[in-house]
Amino acid sequence: MWERTTTFGGQLPMTMDANGIWWPEGWTEHELLDSGGGRRLERFGDKVLDRPETGAVWPVSGRWKADHRYEPTGKTSGKWTPAIPGGWRLHYAPLDLHFALEATRYKHIGVFPEQAANWEVLAATLGPGDRFLNLFAYTGGASLAARRVGAEVTHVDTIRQVVDWTRRNMELSGLEGIRWVVDDAAKFVSREARRGNLYSAVMLDPPTWGIGPKGTKWRLEDALEALLRDVHTIVEPGGLILLNTYSGLSPATLYTWISRLMPGVSIEVAELCLRSADGTFMPTGSCARIRKP
Repeated sequence: MWERTTTFGGQLPMTMDANGIWWPEGWTEHELLDSGGGRRLERFGDKVLDRPETGAVWPVSGRWKADHRYEPTGKTSGKWTPAIPGGWRLHYAPLDLHFALEATRYKHIGVFPEQAANWEVLAATLGPGDRFLNLFAYTGGASLAARRVGAEVTHVDTIRQVVDWTRRNMELSGLEGIRWVVDDAAKFVSREARRGNLYSAVMLDPPTWGIGPKGTKWRLEDALEALLRDVHTIVEPGGLILLNTYSGLSPATLYTWISRLMPGVSIEVAELCLRSADGTFMPTGSCARIRKP
């Protein structure tokens, strides 16, 4: 039987330092071995992967040996050499979450390990009967973490194949009962705001840009303000908003934007990072944790 004993504000398998950096410390099956030269070297279970990372502009610390290497073949796609066989799995032990991984042609594999820092905050914040909304939810690590502690979870993504992928992860983790919604996240939140539906916590991980339903164009800087206004409306008093961006917006930018948009809320911002074996950090994006009064 899985049990959760920590509480929000207690000791979690994640860390924040004085420089405004959050990183997870609960992984045993993932490790950032090195980064630099525009690439990252990571261990996922028994596989070591070498793939691009534009933010890793510093030199590498040593010679790399990878089982599989990703190389771009176009602007948005590439290939793995040698090919990675199917049936690949990853386990996040602190929350007993299981992930089915796939080597996609977009360099992603189905999990963003730095997000474990946010999974832990959700697991420590939510409890049975709390309502959690996961927007732009991808393969659902946050959905699984919230469901693990008994929250009522709504998982929203525009791509049905990705939602089906999350369903597999739910089943692998021995969970059930997540509500699946294949829809445009911004439109879904707008409808929820009009209906007066409330949630204990909302997480959103919006893309930098993209093409939505019916060819509509998405650009984060244009869409974020209206999206945050609707999210703020549907979070109950005392509730939590987790905002994660991989867009290049700095933590200070998020802080200023949120504080002007949501007067009176409590805001923490930081870079979300992975810590390598030598103790250095590889930033992956900016993160804000917002608490309504």
